[in-house]
Amino acid sequence: MNISQIKERGLEIEQHGKLPKDVLEIIYEHQLFKLFVATELGGKNLDLLEGIKVFQQMSSLDGNFGWLVTIGTGGNIFIPTLDQEICEKIFSSGDAVIAGSGYPTGIAVKIDGGYRVTGQWKFCSGSDYATTFTMNCFIERDGIKTEDIISCAVSREFVEVLYDWRAMGLKATASHTIRIKDVWVPKEATFRIGLNKNSYGGWVHSFPFGAFAEASFLSVCLGITDNFLEEASILMKQKNNEVQLSLINEQLKRYKQIEEQFYKKLTAYWLQHKKGQQLTDGELHQFSQISKEGAAACVDIANSIIRSLGIDAILETSTINRIWRNLCTAAQHGFLTP
Repeated sequence: MNISQIKERGLEIEQHGKLPKDVLEIIYEHQLFKLFVATELGGKNLDLLEGIKVFQQMSSLDGNFGWLVTIGTGGNIFIPTLDQEICEKIFSSGDAVIAGSGYPTGIAVKIDGGYRVTGQWKFCSGSDYATTFTMNCFIERDGIKTEDIISCAVSREFVEVLYDWRAMGLKATASHTIRIKDVWVPKEATFRIGLNKNSYGGWVHSFPFGAFAEASFLSVCLGITDNFLEEASILMKQKNNEVQLSLINEQLKRYKQIEEQFYKKLTAYWLQHKKGQQLTDGELHQFSQISKEGAAACVDIANSIIRSLGIDAILETSTINRIWRNLCTAAQHGFLTP
């Protein structure tokens, strides 16, 4: 099987509720969870723009597939913040991938040499195959919970997956809740964004994290919207309705404008970053607005078309409905909502 055949597997993937084994093998073979990993660790070592475009391309094949490639690669950003030995242990395996959550819904009790961690974290995409989980915790010292937050990396064997993901779309992303109870996490398996501990990082890893996340998730929405427009065009050509085809062309033009604006701004900021010029708060806010408005526009494009597609469009087993539900779900991520 090659990557392009993923598009034909969309319904199967959704009904399976997770990525089939042969689809996961495609990801490992093409190092799609290691786009921003150094070659020394078995990665592709792409730059930001190359990786973001891969996210979009994979999402245009299938939303579940693209989302999981994006989320899995997102864990690459932690590479320079990890103790070198821990980093090599986590990422050297061919099937290495991180799942986790940025929400600080756990407690890390400080003791000599590390922490005892307990907690529960929602929406950990890829939880059915992740080899490592990361999570944020409030630190407790001497029985007192503080406002200090520490990030922890925990091996899969210590993590319980609750299998509670029941969303309208992205049904195969295994975005389940995870839980751990009184797990020992040594200090060297903890990390903080911005505090580097090894030399495996590059320009991608020092790009502002918020902008990286916004660009990643918007690229998924763009890819799914591209898939939606392609499928809608096929359906409307079958009906041979000139008015409906005109609507498609109008929305396709709007989509291209959103895509062009996004990549123009991202390219400018990426080049600025590589020159060592720090992005200002104003520039980051502007990029955030472009990302949020872009995601909203993608949903609006799909909504403006689906009303014209008739009863077939609301059947969950129809391709267009599945794509639409995946898009609406992806656009609800906290980095893309108002």
